[in-house]
Amino acid sequence: MSSVEDLELQTRIAQTALDAARDPSVSVSSANPAQHVMSPTGNSRERQMIINRTATANTRLSSRRAFFYRYVLDKHYELRFSGVADDIFSRIRHRVDTHIGSIIPDSIKKFSSVYENLQSGNPEDWSNAVHSCRRILQDLADAVCPAQDDIVNVVKGIKVTIKLGADNYINRIIHFVESKTGSARFQDIVGSNLKFIGDRLDGVFKAAQKGSHHTIVSREEADGYVAYTYMLIGDIISLAKS
Repeated sequence: MSSVEDLELQTRIAQTALDAARDPSVSVSSANPAQHVMSPTGNSRERQMIINRTATANTRLSSRRAFFYRYVLDKHYELRFSGVADDIFSRIRHRVDTHIGSIIPDSIKKFSSVYENLQSGNPEDWSNAVHSCRRILQDLADAVCPAQDDIVNVVKGIKVTIKLGADNYINRIIHFVESKTGSARFQDIVGSNLKFIGDRLDGVFKAAQKGSHHTIVSREEADGYVAYTYMLIGDIISLAKS
């Protein structure tokens, strides 16, 4: 595959070759009036071949330039979007870091451990970062809704027992959210996110206890768990501070 530089060189050489292949200005005549005189055939065939080669090179050059343009444009928007996402997460992180110490002081050390584990190249450290997220949510549950006896709610005429014991940290956080806000939509969003991240964190934790070889998570998964944990804590802290 020819590079852009090669194609540009080909077009410049073709232009020079085309100039050189011009027919000279020649006048042909004969002193014999009965003689039929023909003009030289010239270089029309050579010029046509040069024109064809130049057209092919220009087509390929346009294709290369269009590819580079699309690539650069895609990267521009990718980096621009990445910057927006970084700014959003930075604001969430700042809000969490500013207030979390007053609610769960020990979490600061745990988050420091999370950062160190995510920087590691060892997959086991990434799993440890996930376990730290689980412990931070447990600490948050203990702070905003300490373990207590189970309660019974009536949902659509059916009695539902809500477990709020020491191990039911997700239920306790959801119970706290429900007690602090009258927005059903907010409760649904936070509750569904909590259940999702809680189930995932518990799954990794329980598998690790059993010695499963499938407990190693990828760095991308660990990053996602940490980001989810941060956003959830940001939402809950906003309620706890209100």
